[in-house]
Amino acid sequence: MTCAFLGVEVVAGFLTGSLSLLADAGHMLTDVAGLVLALAAMKFAERRPSPRRTYGYHRVEILAALTNALVLAAVAGYILAEAWERFRSPHPVSTVPVLAVAAVGLLVNAASVLLLHRGSRDSLNVRGAYNEVVADALSSVGVIAGAAVIRATGWLWVDPLVAVAIALFVVPRTWALVREAVQVLLEGTPREVDLTALRAAMEGVPGVRTVHDLHVWTLTSGVHALSAHALLQEGAAHGPVLSALRTRVTDGFPINHVTVQLEEQCCGEHAHA
Repeated sequence: MTCAFLGVEVVAGFLTGSLSLLADAGHMLTDVAGLVLALAAMKFAERRPSPRRTYGYHRVEILAALTNALVLAAVAGYILAEAWERFRSPHPVSTVPVLAVAAVGLLVNAASVLLLHRGSRDSLNVRGAYNEVVADALSSVGVIAGAAVIRATGWLWVDPLVAVAIALFVVPRTWALVREAVQVLLEGTPREVDLTALRAAMEGVPGVRTVHDLHVWTLTSGVHALSAHALLQEGAAHGPVLSALRTRVTDGFPINHVTVQLEEQCCGEHAHA
């Protein structure tokens, strides 16, 4: 649906002279790219791990989300630059075709929002595509309103104004997606994991003296991993302590992969980490 309507909107944008319609088409282009990248990432993620890629291809999803956000930012930049030229030199706009095309675009985007809503809760990549179609649905409303105002008043500056509003509306969402993708690529601690509380929970396991070299990172959306060193109390049994640590982590925190090294003596300069 999105790809088919993209072609219609691009042609209509040039024929009618509507920058707001072209802005909507630019966002529609990123929708197509986002959906294609999401599908490709899901297919890559299905591949089994190999000796060279022991975690498989989960990170492809994050790379796809980052690429999608950067493309959207570039499109927004182009629309802002073109809008500046339109403010200086207004272009005539054929309002009736703009109204018709934008109304169809609103229906297409509304259908896409319904299809992507559930998956956006679990996947960063799908969330990026979902954010874009939500923005496109709202921008279609803006295009319709702008065309109606131009038709009623003849104010041609309304068209680039709507285009600027559409571009600026998307920028914060684009930045949030970039920031989250970069956080994953830099192996930062997931925002849903309180590292202080996690350390306290692990050190509360009977037989554990301290926990150090504690790291938590994200492989892909909803898949978090942990590695840590646990210094044991004298006489503590390794097996039961290790089992209790794994249970404490996986039951109390959204962490899927747990790797814990048990120690009877502190490991030197790493003890403070």
